[in-house]
Amino acid sequence: MKKLINAPADVVTEMLEGFVAATPDTALLADETVVVRTDLPDRAARGVAVISGGGSGHEPAHAGYVGRGMLTAAVAGDVFTSPSTDAVLAAIRHVAGPAGALLVVKNYTGDRLNFGLAAELARAEGIPVEVVIVADDVALKDTVPPDRRRGIAGTVLVHKVAGAAAEDGRPLAEVAELARRVAGAVGSMGVALGACTLPAVGKPGFELGPDEIEMGLGIHGEPGVRRAKIAGADALVGAVLDVIAEDRGLDPAQPVALLVNGLGATPPMELSVIQRAALNDLRARGLEVARQWSGTLLSALDMPGFSLSVLPLDAQLLTWLDAPTTAPAWPGAGLLNAGQLRLPAPPAADPSPADTPADATGAALHAAVLRATEALIAAEPELTRLDSLAGDGDLGQSMQRGSEAVRALPASAFASAETGLTAIAAALRKAIGGSSGPFYATALLRAARSLSGKSAPSPTNWATAFDVAVTAISDLGGARPGDRTMVDALRPAAEAFSAAIAGGAPVAQAWHAAIAAADQGLEATKAMQPRAGRASYLGDRATGIPDGGAAAVTYWMKALPPAQP
Repeated sequence: MKKLINAPADVVTEMLEGFVAATPDTALLADETVVVRTDLPDRAARGVAVISGGGSGHEPAHAGYVGRGMLTAAVAGDVFTSPSTDAVLAAIRHVAGPAGALLVVKNYTGDRLNFGLAAELARAEGIPVEVVIVADDVALKDTVPPDRRRGIAGTVLVHKVAGAAAEDGRPLAEVAELARRVAGAVGSMGVALGACTLPAVGKPGFELGPDEIEMGLGIHGEPGVRRAKIAGADALVGAVLDVIAEDRGLDPAQPVALLVNGLGATPPMELSVIQRAALNDLRARGLEVARQWSGTLLSALDMPGFSLSVLPLDAQLLTWLDAPTTAPAWPGAGLLNAGQLRLPAPPAADPSPADTPADATGAALHAAVLRATEALIAAEPELTRLDSLAGDGDLGQSMQRGSEAVRALPASAFASAETGLTAIAAALRKAIGGSSGPFYATALLRAARSLSGKSAPSPTNWATAFDVAVTAISDLGGARPGDRTMVDALRPAAEAFSAAIAGGAPVAQAWHAAIAAADQGLEATKAMQPRAGRASYLGDRATGIPDGGAAAVTYWMKALPPAQP
């Protein structure tokens, strides 16, 4: 397993050095892995210090929550290892004033021992200290008593409420009571799609089958409460919220805050899907979601997966959650969109005006296009394979989506060659993202314009339309023959077709000449150095592979003529 580190033993120190170098008003204590605020008032004027921490590997926790309105200091241990008593005590001594300190501790034995002993030592020195234990993992509800559950992502909400109250000047007893209220009310549960890899170990902590997940995992790379089969995001979210709702007795009369947390390797795309599912699910249960946050907030190194935390709210807790903070990792106001989520799209122009007379050319074009779409749909696996070797692998699916959109066009769209080509362009533009959609749509629109007003286009008209379509693709994307793109099949095909028509060849014979030229152009792309498109990023690694875009051209070109009787 590859890691962007120097030496495993130096990971934590170097990580924290990088963090404070880019985070104003923070610093590292000498000889300790403790991040502290440097914008504190004189000791005698300080309010309650809120301190948390634990093993590293949970970033952005805990240093990311150091700032006004959240943590005053964060104590980091080695990866997934509790910090030492002395490190915690150093943090207390450095940041606490007469108002004392609150220690927010996740419910793990090492953390409880080291933070608890540091609290005793600090009290012996005359520093008032309270300790709040967070045990929000509801997945363990049938496994251990409530006071033995693990502390996971709900801890971040405890940080926020306690830090806001402390920043407001509330006394230690009140700050601690608020923190205990949040810790006792929030329920969290996680789902892992795979294991994480500790820098010093170099391999995943457990293995899952291709369709397996872990339900109810912790944040230290351990497996979950049970192994299950992968399901859709909605189903997984529903299963997690079932447990949280049952354990916490969520009441529709009380609004809630929702925390959607990535475990380290979950991309924002997937977290937004989870966020959508969680909001929909909670609302379906009759619950008002007053605030929501989504992001990687308390991770387990590079674990793929998510956790959900739900906190029942009252007006006081909502006030503290809304209070400002400078902590760099806090994800913002958590407000929901109260407006209309979907707006009607502007109506599209009708590509086939009702007063356009139908003609035989349009009907023939429709039949030919249907044959081309059948060929492209059948070629999807091969086009996907080719594009995966030298691109992003989406060409086959793009051609299939575009073909299905074209097949859905009504016959009335093909009143003439002009209206038919315009309708195809509109369908492809909407159905295909990336580059293929705009290229084909632009080409077809220019070809349609060249046939405007021609109810029975001549072979020369069609040759001109083909030529201007290919030119449009080069004009739009800048590709020329030799760049290893679809143009390497299209340009020789257009030239061969035009030459054959100019020489008096029948249309069918001229088209077969165009197909032969396209095939030769496709074959030539195997030896070309790519100079356009995603394949250009691969350099010599793309040689020997025919271009997928050029291959797609040969598939639809060969399908356009009717089958021979």
